[in-house]
Amino acid sequence: MYTSAGVTAGMDLALALVEDDHGPALALEVARQLVLFMKRPGSQSQFSGHLTAQLADRQPLRELQGWLSDHLDEDLSVGALAARVNMSTRTFARAFKAEVGTTPADYVERLRVGAARHWLETTDRAVADIARGCGFGTTETMYRAFNRAVRVSPIEYRRRFRASA
Repeated sequence: MYTSAGVTAGMDLALALVEDDHGPALALEVARQLVLFMKRPGSQSQFSGHLTAQLADRQPLRELQGWLSDHLDEDLSVGALAARVNMSTRTFARAFKAEVGTTPADYVERLRVGAARHWLETTDRAVADIARGCGFGTTETMYRAFNRAVRVSPIEYRRRFRASA
């Protein structure tokens, strides 16, 4: 009999059982599919790479949401995004938050962190290249955003997800 104390502990237990029965490679693949750490340190909360924001009701904002993922290395300031959808900065910021549930800056940062996570998992690109490619500008900016969102450094994240691959 195996027991755990809560939902995330149950996920950790399930991954440990998969690893025991089928090996670390399959357990790592399951962890990747579920967007979980294979072995989560005690201070590390689990996280989801999927955005929790909703899809906007207004067509221009919905189109902007779709456009953003392919243009992360561009100027995605509130002013630039507002101009793209032909709104004033204040109107855009209010409408975006009301319809998407988060500020434009937070939404963009989560997209950038998600892209960085993907590149860290699937490529050997240098962190500085990933930072530029995702639109962070500098490695330091990426480290701060990554630590806010994922609570580990990009290097530690790569080590955890690529350790058994």
